[in-house]
Amino acid sequence: MSLPIESNPLIDRLPPHLKQFIKPQNYEEYTSINQAVWRYVMRKNIASLSKVAHKSYLEGLKKTGIGIDEIPSMYGMNRILKEIGWAAVAVDGFIPPNAFMEFQAYNILVIASDIRQLENIEYTPAPDIIHEAAGHAPIIANPDYAEYLRRFGKIGCKAISSKRDYDIYEAVRLLSILKEAHNTDPSAIEDAEKRIFELQNQKEDPSEMALIRNLHWWTVEYGLIGSTDEPKIYGAGLLSSIGESEWCMTDNVKKLAYSPEAAFQDFDITKPQPQLFVTPDFAYLCQVLEEFADTMALRKGGHRGLAKLIESENLGTIELSTGLQISGIFTRMIKNEDNEVIYFETKGPTALSFREKELIGHGVDAHPDGLRSPLGKLKGINLAIENMSPRDLKAYNFYDGEYIEFEFESGITVAGLNITGIRNIQGELILIQFSECTITYKGEFLFKPEWGTFDLAVGKEIVSAFSGPADDYSFDLVTHTTETNTIKRTHSSKEEELHSLYQAVKNVRNGENTKFSLEAVFAILKKDHGEDWLLPIEIYELVYDRDQNFAENIIQHLEKIKAERPEIKNLIDSGIDIITKGAITV
Repeated sequence: MSLPIESNPLIDRLPPHLKQFIKPQNYEEYTSINQAVWRYVMRKNIASLSKVAHKSYLEGLKKTGIGIDEIPSMYGMNRILKEIGWAAVAVDGFIPPNAFMEFQAYNILVIASDIRQLENIEYTPAPDIIHEAAGHAPIIANPDYAEYLRRFGKIGCKAISSKRDYDIYEAVRLLSILKEAHNTDPSAIEDAEKRIFELQNQKEDPSEMALIRNLHWWTVEYGLIGSTDEPKIYGAGLLSSIGESEWCMTDNVKKLAYSPEAAFQDFDITKPQPQLFVTPDFAYLCQVLEEFADTMALRKGGHRGLAKLIESENLGTIELSTGLQISGIFTRMIKNEDNEVIYFETKGPTALSFREKELIGHGVDAHPDGLRSPLGKLKGINLAIENMSPRDLKAYNFYDGEYIEFEFESGITVAGLNITGIRNIQGELILIQFSECTITYKGEFLFKPEWGTFDLAVGKEIVSAFSGPADDYSFDLVTHTTETNTIKRTHSSKEEELHSLYQAVKNVRNGENTKFSLEAVFAILKKDHGEDWLLPIEIYELVYDRDQNFAENIIQHLEKIKAERPEIKNLIDSGIDIITKGAITV
């Protein structure tokens, strides 16, 4: 039975399109080996990270209730995170970048609740609960960093993606699933890596999402803080990788001062990073983020912003100078000689909003086939329609129920029966409806009377363009499908026996009843599971200072494993070293 997620106002107020990604944690599905993997990584991390991690890490472990010995439950985490203004939800592996960042904007920590397999204990490209809970959550307890994460989510979720971004997301998700799945065909992994390589090497200017994803990687995932000579770790990818957290502190990894230029430094999720960026403090992260945001279509709008939306072929929004927001899939624009947008079109369901709230009567039901409208000033009039007073409107014959003809400076002409207008809260016209309307430009009909009622979007320019709808409730966005799903491992009877041995050792450590003694567990382990190295370390921890002969037998067994599998020698040596150096506490 799944543990419930304690009701939290932050989770309750999430829009449906984000709630669709949430799944139960299914805590009972964690095996005793999963618990041992968590425990090993946490003990190893705390032993080493106490020297190299930012002080907020260890302090945050205490504040967020993340312990060493047990995989945290979402129920417990939410109960404690609630005290610092955050919440956590479980998801299935990678989710789309815009959604991931939007969760952050709502102060929600997204946690992939699966845990890496024992064979991937040092590092996995797949998001897992070690990475998310033990990496991200502790640093959130630092108020400056928490504000950066929230602010990053608010800005990042508006970044416009390219079609290539969506393809890369699916390719990376597939690779992470294949690498974490048990006994995956190596050729399948090779094909997935080849696909990512091909996508990454396509010659294309990086999208806003690609650039801001880089900033996220070099801060939230792989960030260092302090000075380039003596940095500390705060990035979750480093905090959750027992191999790379040590490697990154060597001279083999170049340390660079963090700046907006980090947005143009790509990364490879499948390899250790050759360089890392160091921020002097968490406040500086927000400064760089704001500098980058000033370059985004979100704040610049214009023809470049609209062009990005058209290229993305996905749902996006433009905001006009009147505050009117048009959300849909944009397909066309016309510019004048000064590169000002004088006309735009959407296709399919389109909604109109003001200040992120849909205008009554102007949802997708009213505009199922798109919207089109000219923009700009009227010819021969030194005022934009939005700036006209009621007296001005009357002077230029803008009367409800009256036929009117007018021409924009661009040469676009409009003729039709003025039905009514809608104003914003400042009293400015933001929308004018016409019937029997004809719009032409250079001999082309942009609108004909038989097409129905025409809605003129009032505004002289586009001031903002961003991904997604203005009002989350305008569109049915609960439609997320992915080509891949995480693969649940099924266990053989031999593997189930090994699980029971791990559970027996855990019971002994916790002072609970068990049908196996440690000696019996070790005997079965040597006979039937000689390749397993983690359980002998767990047993050694319980006997090394109590039964010298037993402890020596375990060491001899581990030496044999190291000889046969030299690639895990460091893991075994580290596990023994932690035990002999004393207790690990948070």
